[in-house]
Amino acid sequence: MVQAANTVTAVRTIGAVTVAIAAVATRDPVLAVAAYLVYWVGDMLDGWTARRMNQETRLGAVFDILADRLCCVLCIIPLLQVRPGMVAPVAVFLLQFVVVDLVLSLSFLRFGLLSPNYFFHVHHGVFRWNWSPAAKATNTSALVLLVLLVPSPWPPLALALAVVVIKVVSLVVVRRLVPVRRNGAES
Repeated sequence: MVQAANTVTAVRTIGAVTVAIAAVATRDPVLAVAAYLVYWVGDMLDGWTARRMNQETRLGAVFDILADRLCCVLCIIPLLQVRPGMVAPVAVFLLQFVVVDLVLSLSFLRFGLLSPNYFFHVHHGVFRWNWSPAAKATNTSALVLLVLLVPSPWPPLALALAVVVIKVVSLVVVRRLVPVRRNGAES
């Protein structure tokens, strides 16, 4: 059975990628912003759909996390075309989001959780800084808005570096936590 939430994830990913590719091809900043909007709205909608329809699964959470990385990487390319002076903050952000945050986001699997949205059961601080509604709303959007609206690369670079620190500290905390054990093996 195809789950509605996973269908929303697939559709929002295809939509965001398509609009991002069109933005790259045309160098159109409006399409670049539209690509991010498709990604962000779709990302909120797939999570909402999963919870409303009681379709949350670990596989769906992993699919969503991986789709987020694909969308973000492709959506940021046209922003760099429009704002090439922002390559340093974007590079730091991408390294953080595609590598560090990916490992952190998938750490929910070690604790038998359904998704990172339930990490508050494991550690309140890590949840608050990474997956609370406020953290999720600002993790990507704040950097993208700074890249688009601020003339200097320094404020977005400072934000990107601060987020790296938060993510690395969160990873250290998570690594030190005792995972859930099933049949004598770490999950």
